[in-house]
Amino acid sequence: MPTSIDLHVGRRLRRRRRLMGMTQQQLADQVGIRFQQIQKYECGANRITASRLFELSAALSIPVQYFYDGLVAPVAGTGEAPANDHDDIGPDVLRQKETRELIRAYYNLGERPRRRLLDLAKALQDESTDAA
Repeated sequence: MPTSIDLHVGRRLRRRRRLMGMTQQQLADQVGIRFQQIQKYECGANRITASRLFELSAALSIPVQYFYDGLVAPVAGTGEAPANDHDDIGPDVLRQKETRELIRAYYNLGERPRRRLLDLAKALQDESTDAA
């Protein structure tokens, strides 16, 4: 049975692969496995070994920690997440096609235009917060 961690890691794998515009076959070819294995990883049916996770992180140009981002350790003895843990944008926003297209376009920019775009977005956010 897959654990919640296996499912989380699989979802993060799928999200990053899609953001990179890669097919399961392309990713599988890069790490030397069959695309069916990528499918199993993404749905949590198979656990990803440490060495495979390292290979996947290299193929996807991300640190291994990326796969664990967003996991919340339970409060000792309760099995629950801390009460102050929340996601400001919601977990479904990265599943939207528009969001993935925006992220792809952002990373296709050079470093300086990316920095300027980020500064603009932050300034616009500050303005909308001030107006509220």
